[in-house]
Amino acid sequence: MASILTNTSAMVALQNLRTINSSLEDTQRMIFTGKAISSSRDNAAVWAISKVMESDAMSFKAINDSLNLGQSTVTVARQASETVTDLLTQMKEKIVAAQEENVDRTAIQDDINALSDQINSVVGAAQFNGLNLLQGTEDVNILSSLDRASDGTVTASDITVARQDLSFDAGVFGTGASLAGNVTAADGANVLAGVTTGAQFSSAANTQTIQLSNITAGASNTYNLQVAGQTVTFTSDAAGNTAASVATGLTAALNAAGIEDITATVATDTITIASTSKFDDVEVNLSTSDGTSQYSVNGGAATTAGAGFTGETIAARASTFTFSTTAGVAEGDGYRVSFAGVNYDYVAGRGETFEDVARGLKVAIDGAGLADISTNVIQDSTTGAWVLQVDNNGADTALTGDGAAGGTATGGLAGVENISVLTNDGADAALSNIETFISSAIEAAADFGSAQGRIDTQNTFISNLTDSLKAGIGALVDADLEAASARLQALQVQQQLGIQSLSIANQAPQSILSLFR
Repeated sequence: MASILTNTSAMVALQNLRTINSSLEDTQRMIFTGKAISSSRDNAAVWAISKVMESDAMSFKAINDSLNLGQSTVTVARQASETVTDLLTQMKEKIVAAQEENVDRTAIQDDINALSDQINSVVGAAQFNGLNLLQGTEDVNILSSLDRASDGTVTASDITVARQDLSFDAGVFGTGASLAGNVTAADGANVLAGVTTGAQFSSAANTQTIQLSNITAGASNTYNLQVAGQTVTFTSDAAGNTAASVATGLTAALNAAGIEDITATVATDTITIASTSKFDDVEVNLSTSDGTSQYSVNGGAATTAGAGFTGETIAARASTFTFSTTAGVAEGDGYRVSFAGVNYDYVAGRGETFEDVARGLKVAIDGAGLADISTNVIQDSTTGAWVLQVDNNGADTALTGDGAAGGTATGGLAGVENISVLTNDGADAALSNIETFISSAIEAAADFGSAQGRIDTQNTFISNLTDSLKAGIGALVDADLEAASARLQALQVQQQLGIQSLSIANQAPQSILSLFR
């Protein structure tokens, strides 16, 4: 049936042309935008995934900026701590030179003061964008990544950089819980059998007495007395010997030996050995060829005839502060040594130990420049406890130790500004303490170097991850322009054919006119 009202062929041709035009429009948009999926209309699921990934990629760009900022900050801190290490090494050279008495110590001290000022200047200037990692103790967090879980939850990850306090700050002693139980103070006096010593800070010598008896009168016997590793010998006469004569002979031999910090006196048959050794115990041994003599030490019971004795000890004169082997050290824990009405404090920083506390107190006391006071730090070979030794060569005074939590940490280089080599004792103390300061600076530089390495690695990873995300997004939404170009050519031909088909279909009703001629 022919109809001028309904042209089915034209309708079909028009539908085909519309489809071709729609595909042509999509292909042209694909070519213009470069994307196969440019909106949620194209593919909602893939478009949503790509947008999430695009937001992550943009976030990682911000993380790169954060890492670059952190890297610059840590680099400044590392270079500053390395510079401080070099300056402290130069200071050590000056201190070593000052060990010789025949030098101009005043000129050397001027150089040391100048180096100290320069160190303080470097520490104060070691900031980037206002952040100084060489002052204070708080950690600094650098944004390093965004972690997306399978449920879509996003959390931020950080690289934590620990500050390394190389300031000269003295710190603030806390008012928190008492820590006095973590330190035991003891005077340096010998504790003799049955004798209780007072708790005072004294310059008196420590002593040991040796009482002789039953000496063989008619034989030439050899008596060897060893003190502080040096041996003196006395040989008795062939006849007429007594305990008193042997004691006198050994005493004279010991004094003639000139052993440092050792003197001896005699009273009848008793030798009193006095030691002013500051930090070292003195061992005393006695042996003899006399098979009948007996010996008592420090008023104790007599030994077996002729046996002599070994391993007796005169304790070092210095008073001691022995720190706990079981308790820990927290940031802000402060410990105090007091004598002559003056407090000397050290407040621990993060991650420090009782070794740091002992050495910090040593630096604090040495920095006061007290003429009669000397210090030393040792670790007890038996218990492993760290011990601060403080020796007094002046007037007797009270000596106490204390501790409290809740303080503000002492700077890692506190005391550098007080180094003095103007005296022999000062030069000795400076040589000991400079090693502590150099160790602190080296540790700081090493920690910053490690942190910088982590940041560099993370920065490279984030850059590569960002590139991978962009590549993944491209694989999802980017158009294949080669295929699009070929499709465009085909659709353009189909469009032309569709137009011709529609034109032909539209001519079909014209044939009906011939029926009415």
